[in-house]
Amino acid sequence: MKIVRFTFEGRDQYGIVEGDVVRAASGSPFDRLVPGNRTIPLAEVTFLAPCNPSKALCIGLNYRDHAIEFNLPIPTTPVVFIKPSTCVLSPDGLIEKPAMSTCLDYEAELVVVIGKKARHVPAEKAKDFILGYTCGNDVTARDLQPKDGQWTVAKSFDTFLPFGPWIETELDPGAVGVRAILNGVEKQRSSTANLIFPVPELVAYLSQVMTLLPGDIIMTGTPSGVGPMNSGDEIVIEIEGIGRLSNRVK
Repeated sequence: MKIVRFTFEGRDQYGIVEGDVVRAASGSPFDRLVPGNRTIPLAEVTFLAPCNPSKALCIGLNYRDHAIEFNLPIPTTPVVFIKPSTCVLSPDGLIEKPAMSTCLDYEAELVVVIGKKARHVPAEKAKDFILGYTCGNDVTARDLQPKDGQWTVAKSFDTFLPFGPWIETELDPGAVGVRAILNGVEKQRSSTANLIFPVPELVAYLSQVMTLLPGDIIMTGTPSGVGPMNSGDEIVIEIEGIGRLSNRVK
């Protein structure tokens, strides 16, 4: 099932994608989502980010080739940073290049959407706490990111967290393709089979540290091939079994 959050006729709501239409629903996927009778063509709705996370937990260097790309050691435990909720950007929204940065990079990632409150969850139970998955772009002001030390400034500008277009609830995240396509040219291609720390391990590790709330997201890391975006560029993140997230740079 594909759960979408959208605006239509001035109202924000959830729905379920059925082919080329969305079936409007009442309630929330984090409580009780009730499909209604009304269907609306997808072309007539404005997509919103599919949830409002209290926090985005991001995993750095989770593909071996990406760590090698930046000449950094392979992590033995997950490298974790947080993006604030103010980074969130809707599908088709404009990524804003900040004046203080001269190098804005894309990072294609599989995104985990937490479905219910999670604390001290063992890896074998992780799927019970996951609502589904979506596409994400960990936009980074690369020139502001030191090789060592904190990454908060480089990762936390407004619009630096596009994700969507919907939440796919029936995906096995073990081996799905991940791509980034810049202006029609493929720049990143890998599979989540290459993750150093797979999804269940990430949920278990993070839930030992902090409470994961419904709607929180986990950005699982990006493969090699990250690179710069410029004003007017279109960046597409494609995840096998989910779909495509498209944004332009302002």
